[in-house]
Amino acid sequence: MIEICNLYKQYDHQSLFKGLRLDVAKGSVVTLIGPSGSGKSTLLRCINGLETFQEGHISVNGQKLYGINEQNYDKAQTNQTLRNIRRKVGMVFQQFNLFPHMTVLHNITESPTHVLGTSQSEAESNAISLLKKVHLEGKAHSHPGQLSGGEQQRVAIARALAMKPEAMLFDEPTSSLDPEMIEEVLAVIKDLVSEGMTTIIATHEMGFARDVSTQVVFLEKGEIVEYGRPKDIFYNPKNDRTRAFLSRFTK
Repeated sequence: MIEICNLYKQYDHQSLFKGLRLDVAKGSVVTLIGPSGSGKSTLLRCINGLETFQEGHISVNGQKLYGINEQNYDKAQTNQTLRNIRRKVGMVFQQFNLFPHMTVLHNITESPTHVLGTSQSEAESNAISLLKKVHLEGKAHSHPGQLSGGEQQRVAIARALAMKPEAMLFDEPTSSLDPEMIEEVLAVIKDLVSEGMTTIIATHEMGFARDVSTQVVFLEKGEIVEYGRPKDIFYNPKNDRTRAFLSRFTK
């Protein structure tokens, strides 16, 4: 469903990705692990068009984004492709990015009504269903400032799901949360992936990555050091660097 082919990305002549390749099958759950600065968040932002890249292409369900130095790159076409991708791929960020002046219900219905043309009544009905899914049905008329960090992140997940995406990207969704709030957010994501949603998750939660993934990608300095099934990566890594990284979490 998602194909990353020969991806090159650099900042001010400092290379990050140097020909990175990754395929994500429909219904799979791919977790990106690795030290801070390894490129996990940047990779997700490239998939969703929040970051440009120089060479290669990213295909999302047939919609192709080309690097800005590629012969096939066309700015107008790229803008249309981005709109198509963002309708089909939801993203949840480290920060919740909720509109503080809107109620929870309004935050969730805003995009479906304005982008998808969903009627207000249908959008609100769907929002209530999604709030039940994330265990926040009693918070529809609250404002974000009245919620805990974990509750705000669960609203952000519901907001992304309101666009009826075919895939979800999670950019370290628990990194801004207090420890006691992490589990409630991870539980919601576990429920989501158990329903078959194609998902890519950048995370520092190793136990979570081990338990929910179909594939694990260990990134360092923009390169895929090791890629495989969770049981292979966590219990029998082939690369010395992977072993060294994971040893900090398994002591």
